Amino acid sequence: MICIPIIANTMDDVLRDMAEASQFADIIELRLDYLKNPDLRRILERRTKPVIVTNRPVREGGKFEGSEEERGALLKLAIQLQADFVDVEHDSIQHIRRDTVHRVPAKIIVSYHNFRETPGNLTDTYQKLRQCGADIVKIVTHANDITDNVKIYRLLQASQTPLISFCMGEYGIVSRILYKKFGSYLTFASLRKGKESAPGQISIHELLNIYQAQKQDKHTAIYGLIGNPISHSISPFIHNTLFKEMNLNCAYVPFKVDNVGDFIGEFRGLDVKGYSVTIPHKESVINHLDAIDPMSEKIGAVNTIINKDGKLAGYNTDCKAAIQVLEDIHQVSEMGMKNAHLKNKRVTLLGAGGAARAIAFGLQECGAQVTVASRNYERAQSLARDAGCLSQELKDLPKIETDILINATPVGMFPAVNETPVDKKLLKPGMIVFDTIYNPVETRLLREARVQGCKIVGGLPMFVNQAAAQFELWTGLKPSLELIREIAYKKLAGE
Repeated sequence: MICIPIIANTMDDVLRDMAEASQFADIIELRLDYLKNPDLRRILERRTKPVIVTNRPVREGGKFEGSEEERGALLKLAIQLQADFVDVEHDSIQHIRRDTVHRVPAKIIVSYHNFRETPGNLTDTYQKLRQCGADIVKIVTHANDITDNVKIYRLLQASQTPLISFCMGEYGIVSRILYKKFGSYLTFASLRKGKESAPGQISIHELLNIYQAQKQDKHTAIYGLIGNPISHSISPFIHNTLFKEMNLNCAYVPFKVDNVGDFIGEFRGLDVKGYSVTIPHKESVINHLDAIDPMSEKIGAVNTIINKDGKLAGYNTDCKAAIQVLEDIHQVSEMGMKNAHLKNKRVTLLGAGGAARAIAFGLQECGAQVTVASRNYERAQSLARDAGCLSQELKDLPKIETDILINATPVGMFPAVNETPVDKKLLKPGMIVFDTIYNPVETRLLREARVQGCKIVGGLPMFVNQAAAQFELWTGLKPSLELIREIAYKKLAGE
């Protein structure tokens, strides 16, 4: 079930937001601690969906600043007025007993919140809360690492009574999205952005329309994006839309990963069926896989992982995707012969990470004259040695003769959209400038290159090509490039 919290602070706003939330939610949470002078009887009489009454004190992350007696009196009143659920903090349950206010149908949720961490003794906490006589136990913690979600997953799998459990914060978003897969009694979603009652809470629009949460079940196949940062990525929107269009019981979620080895080790137990891999893990993830295909081994970077009966195999769809983009723009601009136009072209490649490695090897196979430049000159030298090309320090860029300039760094990516990796004075008329960044669609580098008379191409065509190849590797189904392009443009345009 999906619960939408109501955090309005006037009666009129509460009733309006409840009416709106009832169109989407299975349950409504009424946060009394946000509301001044609540008319609880009136609110409950107007409900059209089951209501959880919560009066969270400041010590538990809430807003109620009155005495414990005042707070408890409101909770007891909610029980008397036959609220569907009443949420009582674990350290207050002894003061809120249903038998002291007559036996009524309200279900008691006994809750524990940890806003600092996800401790390792969650089972002990769960057992203590169960002994309080609760109908439902709620354990919510803060995730400081993506692997904290696995602790919640294991707790839910072992629970013997109804349990609401997930992680707060950006690292915990996956436990909110995959609540059915994890086994949580319910999850929370805000009515809209700006109406969150806790860190990491996503909107009901995202939960329903992007992640198809109501259609998920225990058999839903999980896919996801490994990276850091990941908030800019439109991959969840693309792949979840494709799953919906093709009627596949799958969900694609963002995994914000610091230590990729720890992540892979812990998440093997969740049987994730496939991953996309982005900055900064395309190279380091290789050491934690069971196998990689020959191209990925040659490049030394992976952007796609498939779970084959518990064994993780790595692939690289960046290389072919990037070369296809360059072939397409060169054919349009010069009507050159396919697969031959890059030969002997002088290419300056900015960056030495996973995407740069894929592009460098692809260009070398096409016979281009590649020079790698990076802020980390040692990495540029290493890539140049591996790919059999040249390297230069960034300060020497003005000395390099260039036909094609490729930015394979994150410089200029959302939200730092005013940054650019090179001075516009280096951009010459007729030069091809390819920026692998797709968010924003046109970076500052591309805007300045267009003004200078360069032929430009953004990262979206490469993204579309590699995403289609990933989807086919995971599912065996070939998606429409035009459909992916249309979905991507709509998302980036904010539609």
